[in-house]
Amino acid sequence: MVNQKQRVEGAWQSSKSDSSNSTSGGESSKESSRCSTPVLDADRSDRLRDKMRRRIESGDCWFSLEFFPPRTASGAVNLISRFDRMGSGGPLFIDITWHPAGDPGSDKETSSMMIASTAVNYCGLESVLHLTCCNQTREVITGHLAKAKHLGLKNIMALRGDPMGTDWEEEEEGFNYAVDLVKHIRAEFDSYFDICVAGYPTGHPEAESYEEDLLHLKEKVEAGADFVISQLFFRADTFLKFLDDCRRIGISCPILPGIFPIQGYQSLRQLVKLSKLEIPEEITEVIEPIKDNDAAIRNYGIHQAVEMCRVLLDSGKVPGLHFYTLNREVATMEVLRQLGLWIEDPRRPLPWAVSAHPKRKVEDVRPIFWASRPKSYIYRTQDWDEFPNGRWGNSSSPAFGELNDYYLFYLKSKSSKDALLQMWGEELMNEESVFEVFTSYITAQPNRNGHKVMCLPWNDEPLAPETNLLKDELDKVNRRGVLTINSQPNINGKPSTDPIVGWGPPGGYVFQKAYLEFFTSSENVSALLKVLKKYEPRVNYHIVNVHGLNLTNAPELQPNAVTWGIFPGREIVQPTVVDPVSFVSWKDEAFALWIEQWAKLYEDESPSRMIIKYIHDNYFLVNLVDNDFPLENCLWQVIDDMFELINERCTDDLTAGEAVEMVSIFKCCGASLIKHGGGYILKANIVNRS
Repeated sequence: MVNQKQRVEGAWQSSKSDSSNSTSGGESSKESSRCSTPVLDADRSDRLRDKMRRRIESGDCWFSLEFFPPRTASGAVNLISRFDRMGSGGPLFIDITWHPAGDPGSDKETSSMMIASTAVNYCGLESVLHLTCCNQTREVITGHLAKAKHLGLKNIMALRGDPMGTDWEEEEEGFNYAVDLVKHIRAEFDSYFDICVAGYPTGHPEAESYEEDLLHLKEKVEAGADFVISQLFFRADTFLKFLDDCRRIGISCPILPGIFPIQGYQSLRQLVKLSKLEIPEEITEVIEPIKDNDAAIRNYGIHQAVEMCRVLLDSGKVPGLHFYTLNREVATMEVLRQLGLWIEDPRRPLPWAVSAHPKRKVEDVRPIFWASRPKSYIYRTQDWDEFPNGRWGNSSSPAFGELNDYYLFYLKSKSSKDALLQMWGEELMNEESVFEVFTSYITAQPNRNGHKVMCLPWNDEPLAPETNLLKDELDKVNRRGVLTINSQPNINGKPSTDPIVGWGPPGGYVFQKAYLEFFTSSENVSALLKVLKKYEPRVNYHIVNVHGLNLTNAPELQPNAVTWGIFPGREIVQPTVVDPVSFVSWKDEAFALWIEQWAKLYEDESPSRMIIKYIHDNYFLVNLVDNDFPLENCLWQVIDDMFELINERCTDDLTAGEAVEMVSIFKCCGASLIKHGGGYILKANIVNRS
């Protein structure tokens, strides 16, 4: 629940059951739209009201969640993390409240507009933006709506809002009632937005009567509102009576009950004060004796909410539940789990996190490089006019945008600087200290100081279940300085319902080529290049460094499909590729993360920073693809052969011809040869030329 002041005027959005309001293609979808993430068989342009209609027709109940914008930049980072966690349970949508005093329509990271936009674009959540009439002219409101449309927001909760002072003051060139705002949205933007309005189970506190308030609600729906969200209440029969009364006067759109799990004594008192509601005596009698025991109150609040929700759902009249979270997750998630509505489906619609921006509705192919940084990929492609559909383009593809600000709140690590130092080392001694960090991350074992490494600059999450299939081999190579940042196992026809590697609708089969991406030293790369010659054409490789050296055997720089799926009644879906052109763009980001997220944790010129900078300047980024996916993954053997060659020669017996060849390859890196015994050591003495 967010701004309680607006919550008094804010409520649920209702979608029209009239099929004439459906967008083209909505009728053809057979999948219930769980979450806002699309599935292959659903039209990604489906409106929220159409998703509701499908759920109602199928008898499949849903839930939605309300949040309010944070006050600080760090709070914004935490809220986006909460979106990701709570989004995993399958909300149909979330909504973001509007704070008139907090510059809600601005580009600030704490504004309502930016939080809602981030939820849609970077978290893939269908989102509803609250908008109030309070202290805003018609022109300003139109500007907010145009901006919301540009940002990909398609749903508005139209509210009058609470007065800035004690009494409501009319805005000379604005609106004084929510119904006027609804009419304005429809007049200026036609049917682009789905509109939600608020309903009050006990009547709006400023209404002359309950019956009069019902008529005002009917006016809002007839003006163009698609669904209704109710103000909070404490008894199930209060809402059920309200629902029956709405139906009696001809309000037929979805009406969703606003559920507030009691989480604390003070928050309850504040909420009741703002919404001008009375707490039932049976609740007061329980809470007063335990008012200083937060855990006891929360447990009671969970129990009370679960019992009330069961009555609502058992009535057969309530299609979904809307939760006022107060930006907390424990109580709401527990209520949903006990109701059986919290369902963390391990299967993915596609192998990568999907944006809910309507402009990207045809997007179904991405390079694998951003698999662990989907928000960064979306940021760097936000200005594209068209997105790949069915296959990835070649070098004529649109250019990737620059990523200069690594500290945008939706790209920043969820961990604090202190936590990162504990995981990645308060002080680094040498390159091997870095190897240990990678190894601790892969194995999920504490580092030498007893701290678990839960993230790396290239992945802000613990190791994915799919990557766990490769844990033992990844452990071995990282210990030896092959620092892996992306990988996938080979898969030959696993069911799409497989809980670890499955994706897409049921009834299909998925396939993958083994893929490995890592940083490693120039000495290792010189041996790797010789080894790779005997694995062609089975293994494709691409090797780059920060200074522009670019080596690949990819034929004519064409993309290589590394993930695909076969599903009943449709063409082969190819959602993930290794693309040599986009790898060069990814390279810039991948190398920069060494500096932006790791080196900058340490003081200038400190040994720790210089170690990270040395790796940044001297290591290479490598990707390998094993094209023979039905066979056992050969990439581990490639790495073993690389180390075996290094060990056999002790890096000292390159022939003169081989030495000249290697210097030629690495000439742009300031390569040099060191005479050693009867042979040579290749040293790519790279300097920072930026």
